[in-house]
Amino acid sequence: MGGGKAVDNVFIGYGVLVGTNLHDQDLEKLARARLNSSPFDTTISGTRIRLTDDAVRVSNGNDQRTVPLSTSSDVATKADADLEIDGHPVENLVTDLKDVKAGSFEFEFMDFEPFFDRVRTGENHPFTVEALRGNRFSQVSPSAIEEFSGASPKRPKSVLEGLVSGFRKHTYYDIPRYVAGSVEDNVLFGTVDLRQYFKSPITYEALESGENAGMFCYEFTWRSIEALHSVPAYQQRVPVMGAMVYDDRHKHVYTGVASVVRRNGKLVIPMTFVDYTHSTLYDDLHLRWLLGRGMRAYDDRHRATEIRWQP
Repeated sequence: MGGGKAVDNVFIGYGVLVGTNLHDQDLEKLARARLNSSPFDTTISGTRIRLTDDAVRVSNGNDQRTVPLSTSSDVATKADADLEIDGHPVENLVTDLKDVKAGSFEFEFMDFEPFFDRVRTGENHPFTVEALRGNRFSQVSPSAIEEFSGASPKRPKSVLEGLVSGFRKHTYYDIPRYVAGSVEDNVLFGTVDLRQYFKSPITYEALESGENAGMFCYEFTWRSIEALHSVPAYQQRVPVMGAMVYDDRHKHVYTGVASVVRRNGKLVIPMTFVDYTHSTLYDDLHLRWLLGRGMRAYDDRHRATEIRWQP
């Protein structure tokens, strides 16, 4: 019974015979459902910028401004000019977050390389990305991410690619814990907690030190988002934010990667998907021909039930 359930969880329900997948789903509805801004506090060129629930607070020496999010774009633009802040953070936050609140924006879903090309060549808004990042993920030092992935977090595309080899080197998909969980759920019907005997630390420090004894899909997902969020968005070559993509049908979680741009005056959120379970488990077991396409996950072998921007 457990083996049959495992096969069902992995192979069935992506729209080949039954079900659906990312190419066929209404992803816009899922991505919008939980998208909200979060307070943040960052400093650029000596100017401190703080987003609260209702205002942008800017301070540079003795010059301090509080710009309500309800104010006009002209007032926000003047604050940027008066304080000589690069990147128009106040204007972008005031204008963009109004559009987010009003629902006046659209998502665009695409493959991995086109996503980075689209954001790199567009009018990107890193401070809006910072505002839309979930702010309850653990903060990991940029140096830890660079050591693990072989790439600076300022280059998120390189980090996402480097995590593939980092995860393969330092951990693996926890098949023993998966088997224990399958027995627990489908044979013992939850009467005994078997998973507890296979759990181990999952921080980057534990991975580097060898304390880890394997990870599950949601743990790969959390670590990848922590890597993306380890430096402020304005420092990144392509500013990005991470999301947790839940597939309840297959009891699976993987990573969404998004950004914010303006195109012809319209607020647009490009988004792609990566999956380190596929790149770690299926590639290592030589099952890429069957299920995996490396880490790239915007395909017909993934589906989504829910997209969460906060843990």
